[in-house]
Amino acid sequence: MARGLDGLTEHFLVPSKIVFMMQRVYLAPYGVGLGHASRLLILAENIKRPGIEMRFSSFGEARNYVESQGYECEKVPPVEFMWGKDGEFSVMSNINKIPQWLVNLPVQINKEIKYLKNFKPQIIISDSRLSPLIAARILNLPNILVINQVKLLLTPRLQEFKAVRFFETCNGELMGGMWNMSDRILIPDLPPPYTISESTINSVKSIKSKLDYVGFITPRAKITEISLSKAKEVLQIDSTKPLIFVHISGPTGTRIPIIKKLIDVFKNLPSVQFVFSEGKSNGNTIPTKISSNMWYFEWCPYKDEIYFLSDVIIMRGGHTAISQAIQYGKPIISIPIQSHGEQMSNSSKIERLGIGKAIDSKKMNQTMLIDAVNDLIYDNSYRDKMSDLMKLSNKLDGIQNVKDIVLSYV
Repeated sequence: MARGLDGLTEHFLVPSKIVFMMQRVYLAPYGVGLGHASRLLILAENIKRPGIEMRFSSFGEARNYVESQGYECEKVPPVEFMWGKDGEFSVMSNINKIPQWLVNLPVQINKEIKYLKNFKPQIIISDSRLSPLIAARILNLPNILVINQVKLLLTPRLQEFKAVRFFETCNGELMGGMWNMSDRILIPDLPPPYTISESTINSVKSIKSKLDYVGFITPRAKITEISLSKAKEVLQIDSTKPLIFVHISGPTGTRIPIIKKLIDVFKNLPSVQFVFSEGKSNGNTIPTKISSNMWYFEWCPYKDEIYFLSDVIIMRGGHTAISQAIQYGKPIISIPIQSHGEQMSNSSKIERLGIGKAIDSKKMNQTMLIDAVNDLIYDNSYRDKMSDLMKLSNKLDGIQNVKDIVLSYV
């Protein structure tokens, strides 16, 4: 009888183990700010199912944020840009940082190789990080790159010089060649001519054959009447007054200076309600009332509800934040980080598309900000153009598109 059971085990139990073999997905977002981590967390939530195990690797705030969402995240040394005390891109600090980058990048690659050997994933997904792609190539593992900034853009005031434009072109083709080692390059953006990040992508010839515009990878939250009522109750929102969501995220050093300036201006505009979010991962989720018309969150747990309820969104120029505003159909006031070429380029595209206004943080004043708020609230042309773009965005389900690609490997 025992021998007969062994026979059953051989024919039935062993095959069942093969059927239910764990499939593994490795996700590696860039560590500065939360935009890159947010994209891959959205993807992880959408591919989560029995039989699929996921693990992240990152550094800085992104790693903290990933772990706060319940995922295991391996730690790698940072390779990140430096920012000035007023939130501007610091050229000299970044030049001084190059030796550390040259040390940390090989360490990142070696750590990724170690993590990948231990985890044995079927697919590696990098969001704007080079080291996971190099490690995947060394180990001959399938990999996908998600990216919305292929080349580094310098500040527009430097682009007047031919040498700078030549440097950007060379930099773009060099970076494109490195990104090109990935099996696929997925652009989480709208196709031309509506691409928000067009200046960092479209001119790079070395990757054109691999580009796939999949649509925005941003949350499509199911907002309920209950969740809307909760947000309105907590923030005492008056439905007869316009509501502005000031959602300032990005590198830590860039947030507080701009938030303080905006608070000083908008406390003089009591006819409009403002909700501020600092975008601080693991920050306090209980709002503070800072004036009769303002609430302040370190981390806003009602972000989707406030996006939905708002008339206008004020933000930096990050790609993820812009894509969320488009998906909610909300006009944008963009205040990009000074000397941050990508954000300034994104903000410029917002104006060209007619879906918002770009404001220079160095030049902005009370009159400029209040005029911009009034224009976007009361001029319907911004809302109409944003509505058209929202419809296009909704046709391109970036989350589903990337999900289908990832699941084809597992």
